Amino acid sequence: MQPKLTSLIRSPRTRLGLRVLGAVLLLFVGADHYYEYSADSYSVLPTIGTLFLLNFISATAFGLILLVPLDRILHRYGAIALQLATLSGFGIAATSLIALLVSEHTKLFGFMESNYRPAIIVAIALEAAAAIVLALLFVVTRATKPSVSRSRASLPTSASPAPAHHS
Repeated sequence: MQPKLTSLIRSPRTRLGLRVLGAVLLLFVGADHYYEYSADSYSVLPTIGTLFLLNFISATAFGLILLVPLDRILHRYGAIALQLATLSGFGIAATSLIALLVSEHTKLFGFMESNYRPAIIVAIALEAAAAIVLALLFVVTRATKPSVSRSRASLPTSASPAPAHHS
């Protein structure tokens, strides 16, 4: 990898920017599903209405989790929690996008979208952008994660604790 690209990937600002952008996009995915659920009367559709409400709840929850300073709250488990939240957000956005594209061409749970009206175009754009940004965030956080073997190998042998002497 080129040195400039490596430093960009390792930059805390890059990770924070991707994290905030991914969280905001995920919150918008949830808001869009809630709008469709309430304003476009998707709430009356069996199965689809419930899925839209669940999408709103889960996208909002994981969007907010991504905004929380997990490393400060969960200390050593913060990085794992961030990766799980990132993957969950990616899953929500990607499956929403796939389901929408499927419903444009065939019935999904007995429901089929009729055309690419503005709400559908917004949903496609938000879901695709959220999935891409969250996938990138996951890759960047994995690339900057220090490995246990590397950190142990870099310790000098004199840093090992001395054996305890019992009298």
